[in-house]
Amino acid sequence: MKRSQQEDLPYALRDRRKVGPNDEFRFACTPDVPCFTRCCADINILLTPLDVLRLARSLGISTTDFLEEYTLIPITKDLHLPVAVLKMGDDPEKHCRFLGDQGCTVYDARPWSCRMYPLGMALPPARAGQEPEPIYFLFEDQFCEGHQQSQTWTPTSWRQNQGVNEREPLEEGFRKIVSHPWFIGGRQLDPRRIEMFHMACYDLDRFRKFVFDSSFLERFEVEKERVEQLRVDDEALLRFAYRWLRFALFSEPTIPVRKGVPRARRDS
Repeated sequence: MKRSQQEDLPYALRDRRKVGPNDEFRFACTPDVPCFTRCCADINILLTPLDVLRLARSLGISTTDFLEEYTLIPITKDLHLPVAVLKMGDDPEKHCRFLGDQGCTVYDARPWSCRMYPLGMALPPARAGQEPEPIYFLFEDQFCEGHQQSQTWTPTSWRQNQGVNEREPLEEGFRKIVSHPWFIGGRQLDPRRIEMFHMACYDLDRFRKFVFDSSFLERFEVEKERVEQLRVDDEALLRFAYRWLRFALFSEPTIPVRKGVPRARRDS
């Protein structure tokens, strides 16, 4: 039986009001709005790899320390890959630990989902080799008075205003891995490859050590200029991590293997 587009969407978005890229909606979130920061408590904020990287750098700590101190990795039978979730505070309301008296204390590095709110976005599965167009939904939570304000936006203008577009190349690389056709039919990665995914996507500082402190560069052909860039450029390293994962997880020829390297050592 052919699945409907609605069935392909995340369950949490199926009953939300859908808006087109240029459909207008009203919204404002400022200290003058009575519910300001009310949405920053008791909420599941899923973090993308770029979220983890920028939050860690804004705090001046390693990605390893950030993951240990500020995130949870929920384990459920429905998840085929580990997902980093921001750990809320221990206070009764479970406020975000980055919430201060004047609002978000890491605003410039705030996560993708915080930037997008009150919009949700989903990508239906690709069909006939074509890249799917994003589908946008509006979260109209009863506690949120931002929808009663006069300022109008479209999903297109909101993304631009919130700095979502400039992040898109790195966010897209991650989405292409987690929605890879390899997973169609319920296929599961083995524990070793799950660990590879977690390290390369989320723990970038550990991935850098893996590249430079192991036999990685003896096994793979990487241009000298690229190697030097990977030592100092976090976002270049993250793009490279996505390439390596497509090789290591799905056997795509995204990174050349040096001649003479036994197959057993290629992704070890």
